[in-house]
Parts: sequence; C-alpha cells; structure tokens
Amino acid sequence: MSSLSSQSGSACVYIATPTTGTILLRESDAPEIILTTGPRQLAALIRILGIGQRQNHSYD
Repeated sequence: MSSLSSQSGSACVYIATPTTGTILLRESDAPEIILTTGPRQLAALIRILGIGQRQNHSYD
C-alpha cells in the first residue's frame, strides 16, 4: 500500500495494488469507500491533475 498526502498532511489517498491487476483507491476522510480503477485510468487522472509536475512560479 502506498499513500499520497497534501502539503498540510490533512488529506491522504491510499493506493493498493492487489494481484488482480486492478488498483484500489481510498481517501482518508472516507475510508469505507474504495474505488477500483486500472493502471491506464489512474495514469490519466494523475496526468490531468498534474501530480508530480514541478510548478514554476515567478513573481515580479
């Protein structure tokens, strides 16, 4: 199991990969709800959300 949390640490998403090839997602605020997805779908979500991309901001 892996997890991804917000910068403040108050929100966390847990990711599990059982041997079935599916991916299970669970959010820390609603642990009773488990979403099932596949690797391609999760990769698309991560790409859309921009998770892991470096944010470059310049302020004048």
